[in-house]
Amino acid sequence: MRRRIAIVVVLLLAALAVFGWQRSQRADDRPLTLYGNVDIREVSLGFRVAGRLAKMHYEEGDRVEAGALLAALDDEPYREALRAAKARVGIAEARLELVRAGNRPQEIERAEASVAEARAALRNAEQELARQRSLDERGLTSKSDVDLAAARADEAAARLRAAEEALALARAGFRDEEIAAAEAELELARAEAAIAETDLEDARLYAPSSGTLITRIREPGAIVGAGEPVYTLSLDEPVWIRAYVAEPDLGRVAPGMRVRVHTDAGRSYRAQVGFVSPRAEFTPKTVETATARTDLVYRVRLVVIDPDSGLRQGMPVTVTFDDAE
Repeated sequence: MRRRIAIVVVLLLAALAVFGWQRSQRADDRPLTLYGNVDIREVSLGFRVAGRLAKMHYEEGDRVEAGALLAALDDEPYREALRAAKARVGIAEARLELVRAGNRPQEIERAEASVAEARAALRNAEQELARQRSLDERGLTSKSDVDLAAARADEAAARLRAAEEALALARAGFRDEEIAAAEAELELARAEAAIAETDLEDARLYAPSSGTLITRIREPGAIVGAGEPVYTLSLDEPVWIRAYVAEPDLGRVAPGMRVRVHTDAGRSYRAQVGFVSPRAEFTPKTVETATARTDLVYRVRLVVIDPDSGLRQGMPVTVTFDDAE
């Protein structure tokens, strides 16, 4: 009797195991459905330089194309700064040409004339010294007159040496170090001019991508700082879907899979799985799933292939994998 009961129990357990396996197989065959929200990038747009806001060309809700001029600052201060920088470039270029060319022939001739004058003065001083010494030997002059003539001769000799050194420098021109310093000054002036040009260009604000302006933050006449937002732009692309997959279904989702995104308005879009988070998290309160909100799920990012204006920021959507490739 006991043996029969044991056989019956074994058969019941086997039947339950087969039933559970078949049920799990049927569950895996069901199309996977995820729930999420539309995620569209927004960017705050501002100038890289500070100034007085002169023009705002668009209103909230306007659609703009990439490269469209959105706003402009009063650029007169930056134009003046650019003119000053270009003037410094001109000064530096002239200075470099001067040191490279060396002294003019007229300057060398003037240095030669100074040497000739110093030599003549030295000859006169030496002749006066010789005369005073001759008179001193005959007792016809004083010792102080001889010393004064000797001092004047020494002074004339020193002036001649200085004039000769000045002539040598005039003939040699500027040193290599002076030329290198002039070249560096020119590079610095050109860099400052390039910075001034960049600042002038940054006084205009262009759309970095096509999209829709959702906020107009400042108005003409306002003083804005560098980086202070004046518009907020909602980009046309990329349009993402942020969805969540439960751990038992994690193996059924992989990057590159094609899916369908459905809105409550009945519209359908093609999308592709772009990213599956490696980290588990609690289901966000904004997402409705078939499981409890406290379950651990994995975030999935889906890239919409054919987005249009029917997808709006934060819109709830349903993602189905029945058409997955």
